[in-house]
Amino acid sequence: MSRTRIAATAIGLAGVLAASQAQAQSASSSEQEIALLKQQLKLLEQKLDKLQSQTAANTAATAKARAEAKAEARSEAKAVVANANAAIPLKGPAHPSGVVVTMPNNRPTICTADEANCVAITSRVHWDVGGYDYRPNTAATVPQKLDSGENVRRARIGVTGKFLNDWNFALIYDFGGSSDGFGGAAPGSLPGGGVSGVENAYLSYTGLKPFGGRMAIEAGIMDLPYTLDEATSSNDIMFMERASPGVIATNIAAGDFRSAAGARWFNDQLWIGGYVTGPSTGAIHSASSAAPAGTSEQYGAVARVAGNPVSGKDYSVHIGADAQWLIQPPRNLIANTQTVTLSDRPELRLDPSTLISTGAIANASGAQVYSVEAAATYGPFIVQGEYFWYNVDRTANTGVPLVGAPSLKFQGGYAQAGYVLTGEGRTYNAANAAYNGVKPAHPFSLDGGGWGAWEIAGRFSTVDLNNQLGTATGVAGGRQTVYTLALNWYVNGNVRFMLDYLHGTVSRQASPLSTADVGSKFDAVAMRTQFAF
Repeated sequence: MSRTRIAATAIGLAGVLAASQAQAQSASSSEQEIALLKQQLKLLEQKLDKLQSQTAANTAATAKARAEAKAEARSEAKAVVANANAAIPLKGPAHPSGVVVTMPNNRPTICTADEANCVAITSRVHWDVGGYDYRPNTAATVPQKLDSGENVRRARIGVTGKFLNDWNFALIYDFGGSSDGFGGAAPGSLPGGGVSGVENAYLSYTGLKPFGGRMAIEAGIMDLPYTLDEATSSNDIMFMERASPGVIATNIAAGDFRSAAGARWFNDQLWIGGYVTGPSTGAIHSASSAAPAGTSEQYGAVARVAGNPVSGKDYSVHIGADAQWLIQPPRNLIANTQTVTLSDRPELRLDPSTLISTGAIANASGAQVYSVEAAATYGPFIVQGEYFWYNVDRTANTGVPLVGAPSLKFQGGYAQAGYVLTGEGRTYNAANAAYNGVKPAHPFSLDGGGWGAWEIAGRFSTVDLNNQLGTATGVAGGRQTVYTLALNWYVNGNVRFMLDYLHGTVSRQASPLSTADVGSKFDAVAMRTQFAF
């Protein structure tokens, strides 16, 4: 029964009660009827309360039933999902692939997951273009002109890496030097020759760490860190070519493409190294060949002590000393001659001709070079210099004239300075006791707004290959002085453009006994396009 019906019944009873009271006010039986009606009304109220309670209970039961139904539906849905997931194979944790591929400074490198074994591809290309304004002093000067044009100075590619952390290796071939020289036995051939060949092929062990430092024991074909300029990578030098005094020294028994075995020890402040050296790659060493003439191999040694005793966040000081010995010069086994030649081109490689040269020094029994080196940096500024003393002994017993002639002594050096206009500096490379190149803080980008790093530099170099002039035993190799100005643009960590201007003077006489002028002057402008990784 609804609440409305109950209420209507109650109201009707109340009306009947009221009417009965009005009609039987005087009768005694009316009181009984009233009492009966009150009792009935009370019963109706109790029934109404019971119905209300029952209605509330039914509402609660309905809500509970709905909640239980929802819970049951959720449980069934979860069960369905769980069954579906159970039917799909689960993917376990990914197993390491065994190799890690990275690109440090854009050099493709593959390593094992523990980085104990790595192999990387390395390359560099230095392409030069430029021209000479060459002015011979007289018609007797040789050469009479220099050729302008281009030269792929370096074009190297190879691999470097390590085995089990401590065994380091490199195999690099140089396809460059397209006009660095041409040699041979034919009339008119000049000293030199194509230098393309194996530039690096060595193995180095670095597992020993004595005296709190690091040590490398190495052998093979390598670029020896002899002299400060040579220890600086050709990717990082301030000028297109190293100064002639250092090049003449390294060509004797050190430099690129050189076979060697030795060791170096270093920490952050000190570098000590020594190597036994042999011939460079491509050198003739045959005991029986007639054309070209069979030649024995040369042997020598180099030693260097250098360091960075003063250094701070924005400054450093470098000092060092070097020694080189040509112990056994190469010997022509057909003509029974033993010679040594000191020479260099005018600090540019577009033309292979040399302007200063001692010529083949007969009866050379050995040679020594001693040098000192110094450098300093302060913020974006760097200054560097080296000085060399050369000595050639002429006591070899070959039967060729000038037997027992006195030793020859030459000397030369350079000083250079550079300033990075954009504020970057050069960090110190303790492994080679030399300075690293400039890394632009804001690589060139039209989108990013960076303009790379810009550097200006200047150098003065001089070398004197004259000795004992006025005597029959003297050598008139000439004296060369070159002033160089450079502007370098480091586009990013891999690309660089270099612009060099050179002004040079060569003072030379026709022979030790003739003062006839065969010198020359020159100006040159050249540009290098370089990339390396």
